[in-house]
Amino acid sequence: MENIDFLNVILRNGTSQEEAFAFYDQLDIAEPEEMIGMWKGEEIVTGHPLEGLLTASGWYGKEFIGEEHVHPLIFKKSNEVLYTINPNLLPINFLLQSLHNIPKKILPSSMTILRPILKTNKSKARLRKVKHRGKVTSAMIYDNKGIIDVFRKVDANTLLGIMDIKEQLPDKAFFFILRKV
Repeated sequence: MENIDFLNVILRNGTSQEEAFAFYDQLDIAEPEEMIGMWKGEEIVTGHPLEGLLTASGWYGKEFIGEEHVHPLIFKKSNEVLYTINPNLLPINFLLQSLHNIPKKILPSSMTILRPILKTNKSKARLRKVKHRGKVTSAMIYDNKGIIDVFRKVDANTLLGIMDIKEQLPDKAFFFILRKV
């Protein structure tokens, strides 16, 4: 089965953490210059506690302007206008511990209320190459946050990402894809 076909199956049906890691491990590395541009994101269901949070909040994707300037969290308003938020203001540890108690239906209205506080025009991440799971590949390193998104290439316009959160166990990752816009 082709990589893109398998990706479409796991996007539709979800998968286990083990199967997602196995798929990720066999993919080619992503070079920083291949990542420049706007990318639309989508979560992959693998049983991670953060699943559903980004989608319910209106997450659009990421924008890689250059190696020193990355917008790691781009969201969309209901009228399709895009805006970037400051991830430093998001309480990731609290969300990981409490997300199961937060009804996802309140997230869109919460983002509308919090948008003026969270919104930024400043870059909040950098792009670097890191060794992850045996290969040196592109990674987005959040400024002032214990999070690194590490990428592998499904094809020229599709990336598989793993959100590596410092406080999480290394065998439990949040998986997502990015498609070049």
